[in-house]
Amino acid sequence: MNATPAVSDFPEASAPLLHIAGGVATVTLNRPQHRNRLEDGDLLTLLAHIATVNADLSVRALVLTARPNQPRPVFSAGYHLGAFSDDGETGPMPFETVPDALATARPITLCALSGSVYGGATDVALACDFRFGVEGMELRMPAGALGLHYYPSGMQRYVARLGLGVARRLFLLAEPTPDRDLLAMGFLDKLLPAAELPAAVSAWCAQVLAMGPLAVQGMKQTLNEIALGFDQPALWREREALSKASADFAEGRAAFAERRGAVFRGM
Repeated sequence: MNATPAVSDFPEASAPLLHIAGGVATVTLNRPQHRNRLEDGDLLTLLAHIATVNADLSVRALVLTARPNQPRPVFSAGYHLGAFSDDGETGPMPFETVPDALATARPITLCALSGSVYGGATDVALACDFRFGVEGMELRMPAGALGLHYYPSGMQRYVARLGLGVARRLFLLAEPTPDRDLLAMGFLDKLLPAAELPAAVSAWCAQVLAMGPLAVQGMKQTLNEIALGFDQPALWREREALSKASADFAEGRAAFAERRGAVFRGM
């Protein structure tokens, strides 16, 4: 389904890598020796990859994953703290531009958390539509313990997607949160043994590719806007009308009547 390159084919360390095949784009964080920390150049690369994927209408699913370190795998340690200047300002761009871009990306998105996740990388994961995690992982949001007020759009996303109570617990206590708690609070959609993650990702991609892209991509944006408290009924009706008038909807009705799988073309 999504024939990503073997890990042995990856460079030892690099900016995030992009692979596109069969309607699926896979972005892989590739700094395992530094726990896949995100440097300024990585953020710029991620933005470029998201733009590439948005422009490629053949891509219907976007998977964000990482090449984890061993023996205690980490998906990402978050933003590289060494990049903060003496006055506390970050590098050439605000970190939040990446999760904000992911949250509004055209395809349906999955974060395949191949290990623990920390700091800003937790919001990168949360910005995806779905999250699968591996047993033994944890999450920690250390901003408060570092004396840092987190950026507002990330906090808004936490409250919208996980609720105020969970956001308080994660931001105000900065405690490590184990895998089962992450599943119970809704941060994770699935918790799997590490060996089962690739198959689960492939099955998810197949399910997304079977959906009508105009409909699901439009509903993704509408759901996110509703969750954030936006009031845009005219825009939501416009998306609904677009899907009703589409060739995809005609194909979906025909496939249902003929008891066959639909072949959607995104138009």
